[in-house]
Amino acid sequence: MAILATKLKEVLYSVLPITFIVLVLHFTVAPLEGPMLWKFLLGAAFVIAGLSIFLFGAEIGVGQVGTLLGSALTKTNKAWIVAASGFGLGFLISVAEPDLHILAGQVESVTSGVVSRWAIVIAVSLGIGVLIAFGLLRIVYNRLLRNLFAVVYAIILVLGLFSTSEFVAIAFDASGATTGAMTVPFLLALGLGVAALKGSASEEDSFGLSGVASAGAIVGVLLMSLLSPPATLQGSLPSGGEVTSIFASYAHELPVVAYEVFLALSPLVALFLVFQARSFKLTRRAFARIIKGLGYTFFGLVLFLTGVNAGFMEVGSVVGHSVASLGNKWLPIVVGFILGMVVILAEPAVHVLNRQAEDVTSGYVRGNLIVIALSLGVALAVALSMVRIMVPGLQLWHFLLPGYVISIALTFFVPNLFVGIAFDAGGVASGPMTATFILAFAQGVAEATPGADVLRDGFGIIAMVAMAPLIALQILGFIYKIKSAKGGMKSVDS
Repeated sequence: MAILATKLKEVLYSVLPITFIVLVLHFTVAPLEGPMLWKFLLGAAFVIAGLSIFLFGAEIGVGQVGTLLGSALTKTNKAWIVAASGFGLGFLISVAEPDLHILAGQVESVTSGVVSRWAIVIAVSLGIGVLIAFGLLRIVYNRLLRNLFAVVYAIILVLGLFSTSEFVAIAFDASGATTGAMTVPFLLALGLGVAALKGSASEEDSFGLSGVASAGAIVGVLLMSLLSPPATLQGSLPSGGEVTSIFASYAHELPVVAYEVFLALSPLVALFLVFQARSFKLTRRAFARIIKGLGYTFFGLVLFLTGVNAGFMEVGSVVGHSVASLGNKWLPIVVGFILGMVVILAEPAVHVLNRQAEDVTSGYVRGNLIVIALSLGVALAVALSMVRIMVPGLQLWHFLLPGYVISIALTFFVPNLFVGIAFDAGGVASGPMTATFILAFAQGVAEATPGADVLRDGFGIIAMVAMAPLIALQILGFIYKIKSAKGGMKSVDS
């Protein structure tokens, strides 16, 4: 239970700051009606309990499965098996990602069902599966990560030129949302398992797989937009009506969420059982521990998604709408900056990445420096997202295009280790709180801003948050490289 207590502490650091900010706004500039406030507090309790249990289950269940599968793949010594398995694993773990379901549900709601939740989930999962296959082959064949990113983002640029601005925003948001609480531990474990085959080079190859998955999500959604029949997309926030019951929405959401989570996790559980029978041959005790972890994952995920859908996101959009309705254009920007800094300082998956960076590099890469770089980068990204909503004519690609050009250019001047950490951090930074409260906050601001559109301007904030670490951490890596060259720090390979 010590692990569960640790996860609870991490989640409290993640959720309580957001809860505190909402309470401050409630008593100052954005009052909430009584039942809605209590729905939010109950949702926060569900999110805290659910995410704690989920992360505990993911560590002893999903993470262990990822490590076992990575090790099993390396023993085959057959590239096609590695590629095919990478595709299947990438697809299955993405389908089970809670942050992706949250985003897909938001897209379905805002577009009034024109773009369905499962269309987004399947498109993203297919893209991730393909890119994970290439990511594993890159490790096996000892190819540079920067070259893979250069090719993939060149493809994304071409696809983006032929896609609508609405789908570009959704695609880049999906890239951040899909590497969340489920996917990150699994992919980090899978990358470690496969990279172990390379011995001394595994330090660099232990990172980057989450970044590759993020790129796959973008490709999947952009291809869906080009291959699906054209449709006119307009966005608006659905009216929730008057809040009269605190518990009714929870009673409605719980069975629906439980069924969807069961469908999402079933393929992964079946895959583990097949590999256990044919390859793993775990002891009864080890097998029972992983099964227990998968059970915790299911239960925690149900609680988490119920809390998010029934009370958390609605308040985020209401607060954003209230703040923007006051007529002070600086207020949403300032609140956005504070939210961005608080979220990244407390994001549980950030601590997972920091610990792995310190462990793999024997303390060479300091976790506190990663947190500082991330917090400043993400705070600025959320603030700029508010500027994009408030200023007519500013579009998402005005920020993403130069941002990703800079990110890819930096990969040729930064040590390989930092390239992998930076692109992994892009997915890690856009975790549960970004996919829930901050996304809803942005949509509320867009709904209340004259000339803005919820679909075009409300989405895209996860993309901005996911892009910020690519630049911030590679700049940090460049500083490391300069200091290494001057003899002030341990040298790194470029």
